Amino acid sequence: MDRDDRDDPFGDFFEEIERMMNEMANGGPGTEDAGFGSETHVDAYATEDTVRLVADLPAVSKEQLSLQCDGEALTISAASDRREYDETVELPAAVDEHSADATFNNGVLEVAFDRDDDSASIDLV
Repeated sequence: MDRDDRDDPFGDFFEEIERMMNEMANGGPGTEDAGFGSETHVDAYATEDTVRLVADLPAVSKEQLSLQCDGEALTISAASDRREYDETVELPAAVDEHSADATFNNGVLEVAFDRDDDSASIDLV
């Protein structure tokens, strides 16, 4: 896109948008086809009792997802005809991986865990 940016205070902003759009269209830096990579948005939240993770996984079906948790990190893997995705997300707190409750609806993965209470009370004698 040819523009005269000399007097454009938003020139850098528009260049960054164009760069990101080109990465999405071309599969991102260092990839051969459109992958999830930097386009995937993952958030993790911790409360006093739970840890919740929300991930946007467009163009993936429930059957293509695989989740693994070791109590400190969650690995999300998916493969579709057009994309492959494999990411390990460090959780904001230790969790009981056996307490996981996961849902996947319209490309949005939500996983909730009970926090692992790994601290012990010490009785003074």
